[in-house]
Amino acid sequence: MNKVTIYDTTLRDGAQTEGISYSLGDKVRIAQQLDNLGIHYIEGGWPSNTKDRELFRELKKKPLKNSKLVAFGSTRRVNEKVDKDSNVKSLIEAGTDIVTIFGKTWDLHVKDVLKTTLEENLNMIYDTVFYLKSKSKQVFYDAEHFFDAYKANKDYALKTLEAAQKAGADVIILCDTNGGTLTSKLAEILEEVKEHISLPLGIHTHNDLGLAVANSIAAVERGCVQVQGTFNGYGERCGNADLVSVIGILKIKMGIDCLNDAKLKELTKTAHFISEISNMKQMTNQPFVGSSAFAHKGGVHIDAVLKNPSSYEHIKPELVGNHRRVLVSELAGKSPILIKAQEMELDLDKKSPQTKKILKLLQDLEHQGYQFEAADASFEILVKKALKKYKKFFDLEGFKVVIEKRKDNKVYSEATIKLKVNNVQEHTASEGDGPVNALDSALRKALKQFYPSLSKMHLNDFKVRVLDEKAGTAAKVRVLIQSQDEKDSWTTVGVSENIIEASWQALVDSIEYKLLKDQEKK
Repeated sequence: MNKVTIYDTTLRDGAQTEGISYSLGDKVRIAQQLDNLGIHYIEGGWPSNTKDRELFRELKKKPLKNSKLVAFGSTRRVNEKVDKDSNVKSLIEAGTDIVTIFGKTWDLHVKDVLKTTLEENLNMIYDTVFYLKSKSKQVFYDAEHFFDAYKANKDYALKTLEAAQKAGADVIILCDTNGGTLTSKLAEILEEVKEHISLPLGIHTHNDLGLAVANSIAAVERGCVQVQGTFNGYGERCGNADLVSVIGILKIKMGIDCLNDAKLKELTKTAHFISEISNMKQMTNQPFVGSSAFAHKGGVHIDAVLKNPSSYEHIKPELVGNHRRVLVSELAGKSPILIKAQEMELDLDKKSPQTKKILKLLQDLEHQGYQFEAADASFEILVKKALKKYKKFFDLEGFKVVIEKRKDNKVYSEATIKLKVNNVQEHTASEGDGPVNALDSALRKALKQFYPSLSKMHLNDFKVRVLDEKAGTAAKVRVLIQSQDEKDSWTTVGVSENIIEASWQALVDSIEYKLLKDQEKK
């Protein structure tokens, strides 16, 4: 097999993820990003839905350059003429060359959900496909719940596919809608279907068994020429097949043309972009594109991967736009320290006293609860301070945080800070949504006249972990703060029995790292 087409349904199936709610602008940006990547088909959603209808109108004004926009809908309603059905009319009015419709395949759904006869359902499939073809549309037919249907009533499930084929469908897509089919069973059913259906077949899987990607790949191995899925595996319940993994496997492992060679390097960027627009945290352990996908922590692993990356990496991370990370921890020994020093253009070797000093400091701090594998920025500051290659940007004289609950039952937070920059004293106060936010605002307010670039950074994640639950409210906490400017993001760490102090440590590191970056660019 030389080519498989990729069909993205992030804007419809992905939008059904718990916690995701796309605006019209979000949908346009995601469509444009997928178009830039070169995804073959982008499903815009239901044109019968107001927001999706606006999307089709918007993309008429700004047409996609590489991808084909697809309108999605269902077969006509029970006992209704196809040319009078409002859903079918909206598919025509969407103005796309390609339309995807889904129909009932499982007799359980026909009887219990549609409340109609098996024969009427076959007519609904045939009439809708035939009508859309008469309007010069390319028609993809999604056989909903196909694998469950086949297991329940093989003969009827095949009749539904034959109705779509007879009516002129261009591709029939077999859907594992409940995501409950084992890979071996799915492969077996596909082989049997090919004996009855001559049209090109596609696959649409859900991840309720954690097998959506595996099932998609197995389907391709058995002749399917279209894979449907979503970026980052978004979707209802446990999600859909993750197109990131599907593309990576098809392209790199199987040598199948499913994406332009030059665009493969943008896979990581696209996955992260869509997670940001979706307001969903990127999975660190996501295959191919996660920040941990090529991260190494164990000393044995690190030593081996530095000698020969293929010893612990199945591909070169650069192929998909990712990069190798060597994590700093007490388990890793001196190797990551040397690598980080090299990145900072510092001259260290394994036997130098400075390296031993940093390793000892690292081990002591980790024993206290610090964790630097997820806080590269704090580690860089730590190393430079240990080597006396770091100049402070300000001196703290003191801060105070006040939390007050007033008669209106609202809680107010105010932070006051005194500090010096080049012997110039600054004293400021600021309110915030919480004590850390107030502290952040007050610190920026004090520093902004000295370091204007701080206005271009913001905190985008804040995590607190209790390190010793048995100690109760007296337990140490570890705070991780992720910060971002217009180009980069970085993470810093703080540890203390006092959550405000731990937050302050991470907050100061985040700001000093930003200033350090700006200084090194000059």
